[in-house]
Amino acid sequence: MSAIIQPFPNLTAAERAELLRIGPIWGSDLASHRETVFNIYDALLAKTAKPATVERDIKFGDDPRQVLDVFVPTGPKHGGVLAFVHGGAFVRGSKCATTEIYDNVLWYFARHGYVGVNIEYRNGDKAPYPGGSVDVSAAVAWIKANIGRFGGDPQRIHLSGHSAGATHIATYALDPAVRPPGGPDIASLILLSGRLRVDAYPDNPNAGPVKIYYGADASLYDKRSAVTYAEHCGMPVFIAIAEYENPYLDLYGLEFAHRVATNRKRASRLVRLMHHNHISLVAHLGTEEDVLGREIRDFIALGR
Repeated sequence: MSAIIQPFPNLTAAERAELLRIGPIWGSDLASHRETVFNIYDALLAKTAKPATVERDIKFGDDPRQVLDVFVPTGPKHGGVLAFVHGGAFVRGSKCATTEIYDNVLWYFARHGYVGVNIEYRNGDKAPYPGGSVDVSAAVAWIKANIGRFGGDPQRIHLSGHSAGATHIATYALDPAVRPPGGPDIASLILLSGRLRVDAYPDNPNAGPVKIYYGADASLYDKRSAVTYAEHCGMPVFIAIAEYENPYLDLYGLEFAHRVATNRKRASRLVRLMHHNHISLVAHLGTEEDVLGREIRDFIALGR
């Protein structure tokens, strides 16, 4: 289940040492460690090719945050669509967390012929559960109706998300409170370091934001957890976790994968990216380190 890699092969020795240092203590200071990773990868990604034209802030709803960006490859494209939903502990975050992140995800897939969509959504203080997933549903509906004019195939939408974004897409796909009638009309689900079980444990640094989004009544958390409905996942699903995660997220990824496998009698694609942390898991996409990106592309190509 683990991907064997050379630790951070495209970073300087000092950058590599810093990421290896903060990995084992990742959960002790999420905000500071997140900024460290952003700064390292922002500088690296600024030097990478940007092989797409981008149409920014297309509205899919009335709220100012209900917007998305479409990336159209300038090179060959094959019609596949990769849609991405960012994280932010349910109450913050942006589709452009920095000048490079999270656009790097879409630049990476544009390089491989995918039309990309970077989705924004309302924060949990303004749109509590299931607001983020309601916005995902509206964005997917927009993509289905409009992506053809950008060269994308509406029958080949691969929906990905990181952290809270992975939570929102899994909830959209599986939770009866928001799941479209007849199921989501997407080709696959790509869950990157998602909070697939709701918790507000004392050692969860994001317990406060969880309560803002899901409410303070812990008796509702199981019903509102995507993992509760994992056995009903009928589409191909890809799950990735980092070696150094926000507390419990790796366990929830494994639990989700196990529930899907138990129902199907067959394991889904699961990658544990060694040496990486919760943020570098996504921030490194588009650099020369291509373990995760290659796994996702292979998953999409094979459909499993």
